[in-house]
Amino acid sequence: MGTGEGRMRILIALAAAAFVIVFLRLVYIQVVDGPRLAKRAEDRRTNVVTLNAKRGTIYDRNGNVLAISVDCKDIVCDPTTVMKTVKNEKGKTSQTTDGAADDIADVLVEVLGGDRDTYLEALTRMGTRYAYLSKRVDVSKADQVAQELSDKGLSGVYYESNTKRVYPYGTTCAQILGYVNQDGAALSGLEYYYDDVLKGSDGQRVYEASRNGTPIAGGVSDTIAARNGTDIVLSIDIDLQEECESIISEGAKTYEAESGSVMVTDPKTGEVYAAASTPLPDFSNLTDASALNLKLVSDSFEPGSVFKVLTTSIGLETGTLTKDITFNIPAEVLVGDDVVHDDDNRDYSEDMTVEQALAKSSNVAMAYYVQNVIGSKNFADGVQKFGIGQKTGIDFPGEAAGIVRGYDDYDGSTAGSMAFGQSLAIPLVQIVRAFGAVANDGVPTTPHFLVSKGGDEVDWPVGERIISKQTADTETEMMRAVMTDGTGVNGAIGGYDIAGKTGTGEQADENGGYKEAHFVASLCGFANAEDPQVLVYVGLNGIPYLASDSAANVFRDVMEQSVTILGIAPSAS
Repeated sequence: MGTGEGRMRILIALAAAAFVIVFLRLVYIQVVDGPRLAKRAEDRRTNVVTLNAKRGTIYDRNGNVLAISVDCKDIVCDPTTVMKTVKNEKGKTSQTTDGAADDIADVLVEVLGGDRDTYLEALTRMGTRYAYLSKRVDVSKADQVAQELSDKGLSGVYYESNTKRVYPYGTTCAQILGYVNQDGAALSGLEYYYDDVLKGSDGQRVYEASRNGTPIAGGVSDTIAARNGTDIVLSIDIDLQEECESIISEGAKTYEAESGSVMVTDPKTGEVYAAASTPLPDFSNLTDASALNLKLVSDSFEPGSVFKVLTTSIGLETGTLTKDITFNIPAEVLVGDDVVHDDDNRDYSEDMTVEQALAKSSNVAMAYYVQNVIGSKNFADGVQKFGIGQKTGIDFPGEAAGIVRGYDDYDGSTAGSMAFGQSLAIPLVQIVRAFGAVANDGVPTTPHFLVSKGGDEVDWPVGERIISKQTADTETEMMRAVMTDGTGVNGAIGGYDIAGKTGTGEQADENGGYKEAHFVASLCGFANAEDPQVLVYVGLNGIPYLASDSAANVFRDVMEQSVTILGIAPSAS
């Protein structure tokens, strides 16, 4: 065989081998790797757009809008289509990527502000066809961006419908409502507590698009509709809320309080008309995270003398006390290892009825009753029935239970100290609930903000009877005397029959003792006593003043606004 013929055979063999290799590669691509490559191509053509659910609106009891979601735009880009249109010397247009991202970033900074480098990173991001440039932009601003980019021949930026949260009353009620951040996440308050009700669920739209982002006619398309959130109505009266925030802020300032709290409720239903704790939140400069807390719910304090209403109610209910029974109350009483005196520092014993002891807010009398008349076991059982040391079930995040000893853990001083509101620490919403039970003929209700959702009224649980109606009526009569002849006289208002009780609790220090002249001053009461329609609690924490000279004055201002705004008539009696 000649050399030429051999070379020919080699060439034919190489050609055949190349053909086989190409053929096998084609088979592999079409049969084995085909689905993967097809999916990659489809993925490059497929756009997925989130269809944002609209968050439910929050209303107050009178239909005023407290929180609402308004239309806005998310500005996004497809980094693979970021271009700008240019003209050559002959006036012919073409598209280029050169400088496009920089020019778009300049427009965004000019209209929206923000960081130029952050915009550039999104506009040039590799491996994606979808990147956020700015979220929840006002529609007018988004339209301005769109117009300027169009005028400059810049493309690759798109606009998606979204909503953002707006609070028409500004910071009023902010502590209760909480807030939703720029990403739509609820972070505090009722926005957080009822997030599952309010937020709804997002949908999505999937479609095939050309390189410039235009949907391909007849391409794959699928839409899952968004489900908007549910509207809710609160028990809050926004006008009363505004007044209460102003009054408690001014009161805390006047009496040099570390913090102050106020709550106004309907004692028969548990609906909360207004509530606030200082310092109030300032979302423009939120440096104090505790300002988001409703301290009546989340923080625990020794309640002080307001607890005497529970002590005397337990005595009445167990039959060990009556309103007019008289005891010779000593000048002092031994509680554990401590000698307890009254504020008047008398050095003699005194005959007092139970009504007089409550009106004078006698610590000695209360300790004497529990240690010598009511008995520790009866007292402990009564405290438990009142729900002290148990969560009330209020619909607000962060409710604490407090620290309250059960009977088995009592030491020699527990019962006597608790009789006048020491040796326990509780969120003072528990006092609101307990006083509400007295006002509601002995039956407690659940303090709450939610009235209805989606147009359907919400039923809140009513607790089991704590005391009889007779006991509640007698206790109310004694509480009237506190407001007319006792420590609560500064909290009285003309024409209204108020039943209430002051409290001046000492503040514990880090060594297990008490701070000197550092009180939790409070007054809790309801009107009108014969048919209670409103209950007010006011507390001032860390002040050097007694409740009768501080909290009583703030209580009066809150009660005056409450009966006026809620339209509660003066007492018929």
